[in-house]
Amino acid sequence: MKLSTKGRYGLKAMFELAKRYGEGPIPLKSIADSQDISENYLEQLISVLKKEGIVNSVRGAQGGYFLAYPPKDITVGRILRALEGNLAPTDCVIKDEAFKCDKEDFCVTKTIWIKIRDSINDVIDSVTLQDMVDEHYKMNKNNGYMYYI
Repeated sequence: MKLSTKGRYGLKAMFELAKRYGEGPIPLKSIADSQDISENYLEQLISVLKKEGIVNSVRGAQGGYFLAYPPKDITVGRILRALEGNLAPTDCVIKDEAFKCDKEDFCVTKTIWIKIRDSINDVIDSVTLQDMVDEHYKMNKNNGYMYYI
């Protein structure tokens, strides 16, 4: 399983907003430059995150984007699901979706897919943007240089 650039870049952008939480609206260009993301592509990602209610925006010369909630209240899972959709490794283990496989009752691999799905969800739902910011500063302090995801 591999995340697309939507998930990877979207998480980087949200990390940047979390690092700068409380500074007010952050211009899209500033986020793009800080995380080395195309501004046009980032605009598409931020639009999805805004529609999902994870970020807010202010228009105008002093405008930009900011987190809708404190970084401690936004999980990596919420961000990735907003951008990527369901993260199940196969269709047969997507929760709340009607998918019927003819071999479902005898499929030995299904239990593996369920374990993978649950493990992924456990990790991404247990890590918040605040955890990422804290890790960033810890790495920066320990290594003596700025670390970017």
